[in-house]
Amino acid sequence: MPSSIFKWISLAMVAVFLSGCGSLTVLDPQGPVAEQQSSLIWLSIWFMIFIVLVVFVLLTIMLVKYRDRGNNDNYDPSIEGSHKLEFIWTIIPIVIVTILSIPTVITIYSLEEAPEIEEVDAQQEPLVIHATSANWKWIFSYPEEGIETINYINIPVDRPVLFKLTSADSMASFWVPQLGGQKYSMSGMETELFLAATEVGQYEGRNANFTGEGFAEQRFTVNAQTDEAFNEWVEDTQENAPSLSEDEYVHLMVPGHAEEMTFSSTHLEFVNHAYDATYSLEKRAELGYEAHSPHSREGKAFDLPILSQPINTDKTYEVELDDE
Repeated sequence: MPSSIFKWISLAMVAVFLSGCGSLTVLDPQGPVAEQQSSLIWLSIWFMIFIVLVVFVLLTIMLVKYRDRGNNDNYDPSIEGSHKLEFIWTIIPIVIVTILSIPTVITIYSLEEAPEIEEVDAQQEPLVIHATSANWKWIFSYPEEGIETINYINIPVDRPVLFKLTSADSMASFWVPQLGGQKYSMSGMETELFLAATEVGQYEGRNANFTGEGFAEQRFTVNAQTDEAFNEWVEDTQENAPSLSEDEYVHLMVPGHAEEMTFSSTHLEFVNHAYDATYSLEKRAELGYEAHSPHSREGKAFDLPILSQPINTDKTYEVELDDE
């Protein structure tokens, strides 16, 4: 009876553990960049599984072969060591690290270049998108198309995309697991990341670096479209979407959330946070916003704004306590 109970408890624990895994989107690549990284991850996993198996087999052999049999006639307590064994267990880790390092370095360097799309004959120039993080939203600018989106992007399939990453405030991390690995965005500087999608679909992106109370909802959607659908969206946005004024943009600098928005101009016309690291702080102060600890009375009294389009430019953000 106890063994039966133990068996069912073990199965329940395994089921609970596996239920939390969810879908491993990192291992479901939908583009050449993610495929390279996924291949590297699988290579590392299988190689390390092989090493673990070898270690456990050798451990089992040692435990059986050299177990205490009560006959210690061959035991020599004066043995100090073995140069042969010491050489072997020194060189083996070096070989393991070398085998893992070579494909890792090759992959890292290849990811710094625009990926080649095998599905097309003629490679296209990368689509340039500026991705700006601002607590707790993502702002995407298409400088060549002259349009801007909030918390979503549309990209054409089978074409590389060059993301120029920066931040309006805290350091964030831009990550679309099914298209490629993450890279940091920092205020006052710019980093670059190449991604590409080879399948039409919708992919989830997010900030992968904890930046405070609104971090969990700092997400965005990547819509990978055909060339025709992407070009139609660009033309429709240029013709019908409202332009983005600086008065509207400064409200996006206040910590809070925002719904998806679309504009027919970009904030790069009046600020680029890669070259102006204090812009958001100055504009927040003009709107009456003051940073408070979320555990303080002022912090608890402050409701994180959820902006929608059109943005209310009359709103201010002073904290008023009930007993004052």
